[in-house]
Amino acid sequence: MQVTETLNEGLKRGYAITVTAAELEAKVNEKLAEAQPEVEMKGFRKGKVPMALLKKQFGQRVMGEAMQESIDGAMSEHFESSGDRPALQPEVKMTNEDWKEGDDVEVSMSYEALPDIPEVEYTKIKLEKLVVKAEDAAVNEALANLAETAQDFKARKKGSKAKDGDQVVMDFVGKVDGEAFEGGSAEDYPLVLGSNSFIPGFEEQLVGVKAGEEKTVNVSFPDDYQAENLKGKEAVFDCTIKEVKEPVAAEINDELATKFGAEDLSALKTQISERLEAEYAGAARAVMKRSLLDALDELVDFDLPPSLVEAEAGQIAHQLWHEENPDVEGHDHPEIEATEEHTKLATRRVRLGLLLAEIGQKAEVEVTDAEMTQAIMNQARQYPGQERQFFEFVQQNQQMQQQMRAPLFEDKVVDHVFEQATIKEKTVSKDDLQKAVEALEDE
Repeated sequence: MQVTETLNEGLKRGYAITVTAAELEAKVNEKLAEAQPEVEMKGFRKGKVPMALLKKQFGQRVMGEAMQESIDGAMSEHFESSGDRPALQPEVKMTNEDWKEGDDVEVSMSYEALPDIPEVEYTKIKLEKLVVKAEDAAVNEALANLAETAQDFKARKKGSKAKDGDQVVMDFVGKVDGEAFEGGSAEDYPLVLGSNSFIPGFEEQLVGVKAGEEKTVNVSFPDDYQAENLKGKEAVFDCTIKEVKEPVAAEINDELATKFGAEDLSALKTQISERLEAEYAGAARAVMKRSLLDALDELVDFDLPPSLVEAEAGQIAHQLWHEENPDVEGHDHPEIEATEEHTKLATRRVRLGLLLAEIGQKAEVEVTDAEMTQAIMNQARQYPGQERQFFEFVQQNQQMQQQMRAPLFEDKVVDHVFEQATIKEKTVSKDDLQKAVEALEDE
């Protein structure tokens, strides 16, 4: 077998691989000899079929296997001896297309090699970590929002008309064809107008009622109503309005705290403070990560495989086009050309991606099964009622697993670099942190 270099330009590599006819024949004979003990053929005992007959019967098929194995072996041997790592799957094609049995096999192989990536002196990287404390004003604002969600209702002035969002306390009796039906009556029932908890059209007819008023509501049950005997039926509800109440925020006290699982108001404030500071820390980490990537981009420079940059630029252009044209869901649209700006961004992404991958490999960074499972579970929560199906889909989809593993790996590599970089903390306000986060989104 012979491997001859035909191209060595930048990261581009080309090789001519020749597998001689003698090598192929030896490989075929070896494979037939391995199979001979198990072959059965009419007129011969198992394992006693002559080699000449085996070659006649199975030679063509085995020849194809031998050819593929020889080429694969030559490629593996080349990458092991050269140390090259192809950026993408090498392009391999047979050059003597008129090949016939007894000829040498001639193959061309071309690829772009991944570059040698220089070492980084992490201690030269100086970063600023923004620290924000949860101020009383932020905690009180969060408390007020919680009180809004846990709203109570208080009686409106006598004679006030019910508005959308008010709570109406009433007795009602529902009838179909003049007969009361099961489940259609209640006493002292509190109904929030606009909550859409009753049959469509019911709540709207109660807007404007007053306490002490009698109101007849006419509605039709939906065709897909759960009770078979009521589907599509017209119904009349005789309602007696007892109270009209307006929504008010719950009082901020120990009782509110217990509604949210805290022992008392002080404990709830502590929980809110911790949650806010965790949110601030997450945002500050995103800002510091961008600073780290900027620093690495300036510190390190190396040649990039053009195919990777081109593919990334195309992907960026395609994604941005769809963001600008949200009405187009599929890919039935004109070809999208990558611009110089797309290529510039792609160059940065590819360089940093290769660098972080190299750092992670050398540091033996790994994403554990437990971390992957947790990530899948977190994303599955976005599909209520279909969590199991989503989990199984990811388990069976290697590409999806890789998409989810990549950001986990990147974050662990970033944390690895953080541990060795020089980091100085800086206490700032929530507004300053917000501005820093908004600056990330504008870039």
